[in-house]
Amino acid sequence: MLSHLRPAIGVSIVFFVLLGLLYPLAETGIGQAFFSRQANGSLTADGSSLVGQHWTSPKWFVGRPDSDDPMATGGTNLGPRSKVLVEDVKRQIELLRREGITPTPDLVTTSGSGVDPDIAPVDAYAQVNAVAKARGLPVAEVRNLVTSQIQEPELGFLGASYINVLQLNLALAGLR
Repeated sequence: MLSHLRPAIGVSIVFFVLLGLLYPLAETGIGQAFFSRQANGSLTADGSSLVGQHWTSPKWFVGRPDSDDPMATGGTNLGPRSKVLVEDVKRQIELLRREGITPTPDLVTTSGSGVDPDIAPVDAYAQVNAVAKARGLPVAEVRNLVTSQIQEPELGFLGASYINVLQLNLALAGLR
């Protein structure tokens, strides 16, 4: 019996060292070396550029209508025939129209993650007139600000262009 236990214990120790110690240390090292901003987070006094926030004043650009709870990540799992989804979208469309924003599909639907910090350039451009009016700024100045905040796809072809809403609003705060 002891002859059967020794190899089992030996294999357990080897796998513990490999998978319990070396692999996590290697992953942490790779994360710190190549993705330190994402690995260490981006929480500051102004917010997080990795987690979407809610902007309630018409003086700010808004992101997707994701969860109020950043710990509750994940989509809503509401299908296209869901009455709750239809009512949520109608409510969001009405809210945006009251603020003078032309609704776009991304501004009225939640993201797959539930905490998306980014919007497409078309979503930001749809808000330019309303934000400029609320702040008393020239539309061209706000439009140029949006253009300056566009992030191109990774490596030029992976994904789509996007704008981080927190960074856009911080730049907006710095205008005047």
